[in-house]
Amino acid sequence: MSEPRERTVDAVGGPLATGPLRVGNASGFYGDRFTAWREMLDGGELDVLTGDYLAELTMVILGRDRARDAGLGYARTFLRQLEDTLGTALERGVRIVTNAGGLNPAGLAAAIGALADRLGLTVRVGHVEGDALDRPDALTANAYLGAFGIAACLDAGADVVVTGRVTDASLAVGPAVARFGWGRDDLDALAGATVAGHLIECGAQVTGGNFSFFTELPDGGHRPGFPIAEIHPDGSAVLTKHPGTGGAVTVETVTAQLLYEVDGLAYLGPDVVTWLDTVRLRPDGPDRVRVHGTRGTPPPETLKVGVNRLGGFRNSMTFVLCGLDIPAKAALVRGQVEAAVGPAGLEFTLARTDHPDATETEAASALLHVHLRDGDRARAGRAFSAAAVELALASYPGCTLTGLPGDATPYGVFTAGTVPQGEVPHVAVLPDGTRQPIAPPPVTRLQGPPVQQNALTRGPSLRSGRRGALGEVVGARSGDKGGDANLGVWARTDATWGWLRDWLTVRRLAELLPETAPLTVERYELPHLRAVNFVIRGLLGPGVAASTRFDPQAKALGELLRGRIVDLPTDDGPGVGTIAAGGDR
Repeated sequence: MSEPRERTVDAVGGPLATGPLRVGNASGFYGDRFTAWREMLDGGELDVLTGDYLAELTMVILGRDRARDAGLGYARTFLRQLEDTLGTALERGVRIVTNAGGLNPAGLAAAIGALADRLGLTVRVGHVEGDALDRPDALTANAYLGAFGIAACLDAGADVVVTGRVTDASLAVGPAVARFGWGRDDLDALAGATVAGHLIECGAQVTGGNFSFFTELPDGGHRPGFPIAEIHPDGSAVLTKHPGTGGAVTVETVTAQLLYEVDGLAYLGPDVVTWLDTVRLRPDGPDRVRVHGTRGTPPPETLKVGVNRLGGFRNSMTFVLCGLDIPAKAALVRGQVEAAVGPAGLEFTLARTDHPDATETEAASALLHVHLRDGDRARAGRAFSAAAVELALASYPGCTLTGLPGDATPYGVFTAGTVPQGEVPHVAVLPDGTRQPIAPPPVTRLQGPPVQQNALTRGPSLRSGRRGALGEVVGARSGDKGGDANLGVWARTDATWGWLRDWLTVRRLAELLPETAPLTVERYELPHLRAVNFVIRGLLGPGVAASTRFDPQAKALGELLRGRIVDLPTDDGPGVGTIAAGGDR
């Protein structure tokens, strides 16, 4: 490891502090459980409490807020949560790090100061800026900054650190840098902390939320607790949660979150490239999973840039088609709507939710979703929805709609680009107002993965046998990456892993999920996790905010795959890494 960086004051437990750094998370998105901040502060010991608010869609929301009022652009919910918890955090010495600053971290920092004054508290607030880029044609344009600006604020004694667009994992990596004095060349440690940060960034998703095998959780998945990463000086970590909270932390819940919204094997970050195929997991006691072995290499010379532009206006209406002649009814509606408003920008999706010989209207009905996107708000607004309603007495038998006519709403289009690290003015604004520039990494290069040793072998390949749902033997987790989707699938046992690795190819995926067939699909193997990860390019079109797909963020894609009936392996072998047990993987 490099020499510890010079500190002006004790940082996150002080430079002589021993033991792991306990980093909790209380928010995985803008709208997460409001009471989580209080639950995490009251539930047990913490050194740092983080909150992630900045999904790609959130940046569009904050951009529209800022367009209406230049003083906004941050997550206002966080201020309400802090009103009830700031005093407790200060009393217990828990540092708070959040990206709730969004497009206006300085504005949120000032609002926190004003809140503290009103509450009669003394608080030292630092913030990180420089991510906002000058793109006049964009609603928002932000580079994804790293962890060292956060660390500088903590080194200077900040009780609260507010950022704009940093990588989600940086909220945990920054405190670890401050605690352990890591330098830019401590790549394996930075990579390990990056994995820990990625695991806790989505809140309860790592403690049993959205988990394929939720019925096996002790509480059935009713109210999972929020996570904690105990980060060690070498970057390894133990994932856990406060005692008595719901959900579970197991090798499988951690595997699920590790596979969430990742691209290839190289997890590119501003401070380090983290190689996901080096990560190992093993049980460390009840609700404790050790994450270790992670390798890191120098970061790329560029930073990711997320750009949101206003794409126009959108509106939707849904027709209920009941009984016989469903395709003909859908064709009639299509012809009538196109004749009324013109075909440009229209999209029709027929969901065959109907069942033959049904005894109830809902079971006998299909849904025809009609979407319109246009640059003209008037055409996409009442002109469209009124035209749909006018068909109520002049279309197919049984014509009805699921909603009333409404106006169009603006939508954003997300694109990702890059910018050289040296062109972004990464600045830590310390609690005393000092502006401290954060230099880019001295070494930047994208290189091949580190040499792997003792990789988990495939083992005997099992033959396919009985018919059943794929989800009986595998778990899955899926999500969005701009206009792309990722789909991670893991085997529950070593024996099933051999079968899964041979069987679940890109071609097989296209057979099981036909919508992926015409798209570019990349497949990556993670043997230590007994998993494969698919990146499906273009599945979500122009991105979440503009997508008209029924599952616009691909959150249900993994469960769709698990529900397919296939020939399952004949011998599943002894369980390894299930809810109750797990080996070092």
